[in-house]
Amino acid sequence: MGVSAAFESGDKIARARDLARSFLARVQAAHGFPVSARAMEVVELVVSELVTNARTYAPGPCLLTLELNGGAVEVTVWDSAPVMPTARPADPERVGQHGLEIVMAVCRSFEVHREPVGKRIKAAVVLADDPGGDVAGHQFG
Repeated sequence: MGVSAAFESGDKIARARDLARSFLARVQAAHGFPVSARAMEVVELVVSELVTNARTYAPGPCLLTLELNGGAVEVTVWDSAPVMPTARPADPERVGQHGLEIVMAVCRSFEVHREPVGKRIKAAVVLADDPGGDVAGHQFG
């Protein structure tokens, strides 16, 4: 199960978040798959950050794809810019530009692949919280 949409520079980011919300609602309704409130918020955040970055730093449209895969939603964003994103070193004095760091921290996995044109970024967000009470997602340690 999946959904895709293209976003132009003039499109509002809210449209991308709406697409994510409606996709997750269909995942729950059609498949009975549990989507925690935390997962809904995290998917919206990841979609917002990745689409915003693509629209800010790449010329032309970007393509957002959401797919259900093994208890997680894979958020994939393709854009035409060949420059690979890098998380900046932690700096409490820096205002803004923390989006990629946040995405990497809240996702189970994060990948960047160079394409013949541009790049493809894929981040996976676990949809259900751990029954033991731990927040699902990337584990540090």
